[in-house]
Amino acid sequence: MTVLSQLNRRKLLSAISAGALVSLLPGTRASAITAATGFRQGVAEAASQDAALAAFYRFRDFEGIWSGRGDIDIARRNAFLSALTEAPDHALPASRYDPAALINVLQSAQTPYEQGQAEVEMSRWLLRFGSDMKSGILTPHEVDAHIKLVIPESNHFELISDFAVDQPLAFLRGLPPRAPEYGRLTREHIRLADVMAQGGWGPVVAGTRYEPGESGRGVIALRNRLIAMDYLTPTATRIYNDQIEAAVQRFQASHGLEPDGVVNESTLAEINVDIEARMQSVLVAMERERWTNAPRGDRHVWVNLCDFAANIVDNDRITFRTRAVVGATSEDRQTPEFTELMGFLVINPSWSVPRSITTKEYLPMMQRNPRAAGHLQVIDRSGRVVNRGSVNFAAYNARNFPYSLRQAPSSSNALGVVKFMFPNPYNIYLHDTPAKDLFAREVRAFSHGCIRLAQPVDFAHVILARQTDDPEGLFDEHLRTGVESRVNLDVPIPVHLDYRTAFTDVTGGLEFRRDIYGRDGRIWAALAAEGVAVTSVRG
Repeated sequence: MTVLSQLNRRKLLSAISAGALVSLLPGTRASAITAATGFRQGVAEAASQDAALAAFYRFRDFEGIWSGRGDIDIARRNAFLSALTEAPDHALPASRYDPAALINVLQSAQTPYEQGQAEVEMSRWLLRFGSDMKSGILTPHEVDAHIKLVIPESNHFELISDFAVDQPLAFLRGLPPRAPEYGRLTREHIRLADVMAQGGWGPVVAGTRYEPGESGRGVIALRNRLIAMDYLTPTATRIYNDQIEAAVQRFQASHGLEPDGVVNESTLAEINVDIEARMQSVLVAMERERWTNAPRGDRHVWVNLCDFAANIVDNDRITFRTRAVVGATSEDRQTPEFTELMGFLVINPSWSVPRSITTKEYLPMMQRNPRAAGHLQVIDRSGRVVNRGSVNFAAYNARNFPYSLRQAPSSSNALGVVKFMFPNPYNIYLHDTPAKDLFAREVRAFSHGCIRLAQPVDFAHVILARQTDDPEGLFDEHLRTGVESRVNLDVPIPVHLDYRTAFTDVTGGLEFRRDIYGRDGRIWAALAAEGVAVTSVRG
């Protein structure tokens, strides 16, 4: 486990369990009335700086919840101080939640007035700790504008009021996200810290390529690295045998690579990523879990942009998975992150070309050749198809072009035969595509932002199976008409457009993906600036 930098974790926990912190706040020689008045004055003045704390303490007539010598006050103090020692295990800054600093505040409070102020300071720590644990320490859109997640603000009055009436240990243990993924990531964080403490994964593997049947120093280094990473059981083989090949395939599968058992340049680059960088990805994923700290839905669609995949998830298990193409890496084409409800499917969709694509790509083409992009209809503001021969494209620019473009339903339509709609301000959706060749690529970032699916019809069948006994027949019935039609979902499905360079499967296995847009790198830099650190120090 990670430990505190200024106070030995084991000594602190031992002191707490032995009751050494029972008398953190010294007694007073003043009369009871004078002491109570001074204490309440200290509480009132300190709490006035925070609306939630002011309301909470006014409701209690400025009585404390930490400062007494009764069993419940002692239990609250000790439980909270113990919880603070675990902050680094939750990817929170150790320096922000150093219990030694809080203990010093408590022990320095000599007068009733100072004790009242220390009382509020402890509550202030609780509010910050609870907020950080529940919803993260960063504001997502401030780190990257493409992260459109809406993070609900913590209700501080409710938080401290609940703490005051709940069992302290149970309350504090309930602060972190309850999603199974958060628990699995936390365990992996602690496991990797233990591996770091024991020396990490060892030397990197030199060379550029290794194949089955080879031998030599590079194969030995590869073998040792795979053993240290727990992809290969200990062996003394010096040959790239079937055992090593299978281990390489396992590694490739868990890193989003083609599992062909050959260590090429991309596989070797991933094998040689150091454990500190992998730990950073896990810590970022834990922060991301706090940003999405709400039920995802018993059934939901999970699109991990880094994984180039769209998944239908039922009760935390992936029940359908298909390859996906996501937005290109240029700033104006990246797919944003957000959550919305899928309410309907459109079969035989027409494609209304986005304004940005119309003016940046197609208008210049039609200015050079009015017949260019002949598969697209020119539509006026009344929704009528306009004869191209009547339009002087050269007379317009991106700002004043008065027409829109649309592609009618067809086998070559840019959206294919179906699109999945979850209305959002960014005009992003899932859809079919006639450009099937892109799904064979390892890195699939090519779209203008929408998500293209490799198996859209099968995806639709699984979605529709919840509301009909014959999803294939229902889909084909609409498809055969050749006319655009809408199929509403009886129960809307949450769609989560996510971005995870580290995640787990339901068995707890840890997987990694490349940071295609650089977002997790920016998040890590922001976390590090707040004091979050990768550490293998042990208590």
